[in-house]
Amino acid sequence: MSDKTDTQNKSASALPDTYLILLAIAVLAWAMTYLIPAGYFAGGNMQDFVYANADHEPSGLPLFASGDNPGLINFLFDGLVSGDRMSASVGLMAFILIAGGAFGIILKTGVIDQFLRNILSGGRIHSDILVPILFVGFSLCGAIFGMSEETIVFALIVIPALVRVGYDSITGLLITYVATQIGFATSWMNPFGVVIAQGIAGVPLLSGLEYRVVMWLVFTTVGAIYTTRYAMNIRRDPQRSLAYGSDQVFQEQDNNTQNEHITLGHWLILATVIFGVIWIAWGVTTQGYYLPEISAQFFAMGLIAGIVTVFFRLNNMNANDVMAAFREGAAQLVPAALVIGMAKGIVILLGGDNPETASVLNTILYNLSGLTEGWAAWASAWGMYVLQSVINLFVVSGSGQAALTMPLMAPLADLNGVSRQTAVLAFQLGDGLTNIFCPASAALMGCLGAARLDWTLWVKFCWKFLIGLMVLASAFIIISVLIGYM
Repeated sequence: MSDKTDTQNKSASALPDTYLILLAIAVLAWAMTYLIPAGYFAGGNMQDFVYANADHEPSGLPLFASGDNPGLINFLFDGLVSGDRMSASVGLMAFILIAGGAFGIILKTGVIDQFLRNILSGGRIHSDILVPILFVGFSLCGAIFGMSEETIVFALIVIPALVRVGYDSITGLLITYVATQIGFATSWMNPFGVVIAQGIAGVPLLSGLEYRVVMWLVFTTVGAIYTTRYAMNIRRDPQRSLAYGSDQVFQEQDNNTQNEHITLGHWLILATVIFGVIWIAWGVTTQGYYLPEISAQFFAMGLIAGIVTVFFRLNNMNANDVMAAFREGAAQLVPAALVIGMAKGIVILLGGDNPETASVLNTILYNLSGLTEGWAAWASAWGMYVLQSVINLFVVSGSGQAALTMPLMAPLADLNGVSRQTAVLAFQLGDGLTNIFCPASAALMGCLGAARLDWTLWVKFCWKFLIGLMVLASAFIIISVLIGYM
């Protein structure tokens, strides 16, 4: 990794950690209980707000509390244990740990890696056709798996191969990192983004699927066309590339990649993933499956993939290796589970999110709604999208941002005449697209390191394309309000 990349990573690490941000917000929430009086919406009517005390005096919370009472230093434990197996705290944390473990097995088998190596080295597909095919494939990985940091591994494989056949490292970044972020932002089933946000917002899981599928198709098509046109122009004139100088290192490297044949085991795991996704979609849309059932479905996918892996000795893995992959996959999602618990604890400090129970959160929501009073619903929804985009610059974790913002955005949407489904849409678009340039994103910095590309050079290239994607996102937000997206 170059010195420039080390500087980029140091700059990214200098930004406040997600946990530090949440701890600061928890302290602020605790302080608010001494400054803001609690209130509630009488009968759940969002237009009839009542203060708990006639004199509007704030109650204040202690630093430490015992029993069931909330306190500042109790907030993390309270958040972690709140709810039940169907809730937006305990249930969601269990879900993401199980799903993370299942995907850990699938990714550890090297199936996706193997397919990529064979496609890139086989020469059976013309490279100009290969570019959009790979873009769509990586977009699907973002939409289905919620692929993010894992993209770094594939960038290390794809970028050198593309440079050697006449493209540049920017083409590789578009195909790998940008495609996964587009898929992540427009997903209909990403378990670490849209599913968490829907669960917290109280929206049926995987509901609104049809609109999101259309959105994914539009964004992916636009991205694939843009990437293909750019790649063809660079292949005709490589010196037009901003990365022309840094790409020479890939041209000078020997390609010693050893490729194995794709076996029956690889195909069986791919089929397992495809049928697993279909099973989950069927269960949610026709059987009303929720967190417990979907968790079991993901576990089944991982279990079958593990059995196939051991039987065919894929990636030289045995049963212990499969269990280690599950453990590692789940461990990677522990930070997300802790973020969900911390965010829920903050909501508890503010008195909870029940509109009929007196809380500081209800008072904040009531006053926030007054700021947008008279706004059209589409303008309020678009404002939510812009706000989520800004928040993502500081809270890069998709699950963390969902846990932090949705308890506030969902009821605020109710007050502003916006559906909660659109509030979730604003979250996922705001969370995913700004990752394309956000310097705090570990996945972006890792991919830039794999490409030997400076962050400032990347921003110089991608800013116009990103603005185009954000304009398209704004259009989908406004259309969702106009059609009454639920």
